[in-house]
Amino acid sequence: MKDENRLRNLYRIACVITTVLLSVAAHPLRAQTGIVDHAVFDALLHAHVVNGLVDYPAFAGDAAFARYLASLNAVQEKALEPQERLAFWINVYNAFTIQLVASRGETRSIRNIDKTFGVLRLKGPWSDPIVRAAGRTVTLDDVEHTIIRKEYREPRVHFALVFAALGSPPLRSEAYTGAKLDAQLDDQARVFLTQSPTKNRTERFALFLSPIFTYYRADFGTTRLELGQFLAPWFDGDQRKRLEKGAFGIRETDFDWTLNSQGKARLP
Repeated sequence: MKDENRLRNLYRIACVITTVLLSVAAHPLRAQTGIVDHAVFDALLHAHVVNGLVDYPAFAGDAAFARYLASLNAVQEKALEPQERLAFWINVYNAFTIQLVASRGETRSIRNIDKTFGVLRLKGPWSDPIVRAAGRTVTLDDVEHTIIRKEYREPRVHFALVFAALGSPPLRSEAYTGAKLDAQLDDQARVFLTQSPTKNRTERFALFLSPIFTYYRADFGTTRLELGQFLAPWFDGDQRKRLEKGAFGIRETDFDWTLNSQGKARLP
């Protein structure tokens, strides 16, 4: 009888250990080491994003994407270093934006989501508490404005956060990581500023800029000189010199809210 009880106790202990191990395995993004593993999201972006255009139906039907979103809520952000934490929240914003569009089956514009009688609500889908990350339930606006912009004061994030629109900076085909974040943000700036002429371009002494620079003017500098000095590193020659001196005019381009979807070009 004693041996039988002993075996039962050992079995119970084994069950507890197995449960704990399975729990840990189900939440690979727990930041025990201060580094968040975004490998799943990285693979999905490589597979479903081409030249900044997104295959939303592919994300909608991918079980790995659903598991990745669920795992984000288990991340212990207090254990993260600043760069790792910022990369985490950028990925959170972009991932839940993809989920928002994919889950609603929207094919034309994110601004069509949650309209009331055909009219966009004051803040639209960005004010819905759809984000569950790091133990919080927040809105996309909360992630962008309260967490990222307020806590980090990093203007280059505006080249990384994607509103699911063609007017946005292109969505990278890779996840952001703390180790590569600085280089990734610099590359996003380069592509957005110098390789997206419908959004940003230079013509003689005029600088044509995306409305993003109007929406978030204070983040890039309170004066034309400060804005120019922020932009200058991504330009060369005379244009760079003019920017550094603040000797340029500013004109705003149009923001295209068309969905940044691979399938959009196939719509009538």
